[in-house]
Amino acid sequence: MAGAMEPYLDSLRRELQSPGPAAFSVLLALLVVALTLLLWRLAQGARSSRRAVLLLGLCDAGKTLLFARLLTGKYRDTQTSITDSSAVYRVSNDKGTNVTLIDLPGHESLRLQFLERFKAAARAIVFVVDSVAFQREVKDVAEFLYQVLVDSTVLKNAPALLIACNKQDVTMAKSAKLIQQQLEKELNTLRVTRSAAPTSLDASAAGGPAQLGKKGKDFDFSQLPMKVEFVECSARGSKGEEGDADFEDLEKWLAKIA
Repeated sequence: MAGAMEPYLDSLRRELQSPGPAAFSVLLALLVVALTLLLWRLAQGARSSRRAVLLLGLCDAGKTLLFARLLTGKYRDTQTSITDSSAVYRVSNDKGTNVTLIDLPGHESLRLQFLERFKAAARAIVFVVDSVAFQREVKDVAEFLYQVLVDSTVLKNAPALLIACNKQDVTMAKSAKLIQQQLEKELNTLRVTRSAAPTSLDASAAGGPAQLGKKGKDFDFSQLPMKVEFVECSARGSKGEEGDADFEDLEKWLAKIA
């Protein structure tokens, strides 16, 4: 192998020793490769330093129970959160990796300020949806999700996003497929109305909110810079307080992104 490469190496040495356009081209190519590798390493290092998994969603979506179940496996009564809760979670994979789960309040007056505080550390986001109340709350769910998706830090870091369709133990729960379709429709409507709204001079100077998806096309989640997945789950579980939660797909996803 070394003998076969020797003529090419000799040619490279001659090009580098002789001044001229060819030598300059070789040096420029080597510089581009080195710079690309450096930028890749820096990007990988920045991603590795982000270890938080944010649990987002409206009030009563089941975030806090999901948080407790993931950490302890046990059911517990919960109430509406007014502050964040965080804990180290050991994922179920061969590496035994840890991430930090952070449960953020879902109240309208609090959720964006807590997102602002933790978004830069997010390796991934779990957006929890109440599958039973979804039809009634679809506009509010889409509004909050829209605010998350057009955030400049979220777009830049592109954390993995999971839409966790919770409360699937209830008969009237909507399926993940229907929730995805409805959210895409509502987000597309929001995008159209927001882009048509007049923008203040201050907002224009600051760049304003980012465009969601691809211009000229109906929105779908595949257009986003991060990978988006949907799972069905139940933090309560089909057997209620005495049984186990049903979120195997969520646990597999956490193991994958850790």
